[in-house]
Amino acid sequence: MKIKDLDKYTNAEKIVLAEELWESVSKENLELSDAIKQELDRRISLVEEDKTEFYTWEDVKNTLKKNRNA
Repeated sequence: MKIKDLDKYTNAEKIVLAEELWESVSKENLELSDAIKQELDRRISLVEEDKTEFYTWEDVKNTLKKNRNA
């Protein structure tokens, strides 16, 4: 799906549109496959067991820039 004339909107207007679209999604009717549920449970367990690392957005951007220039 492509939204026509998206460039005519400001970034602020795009953010409002994205928020409205997100809020319009019914969270009650989201269907997750068993595989997705298992993966989410696995990741939650890793966080609860303190077996994972978190990165800031700045860290991620810097790593991507380094990898792109390598």
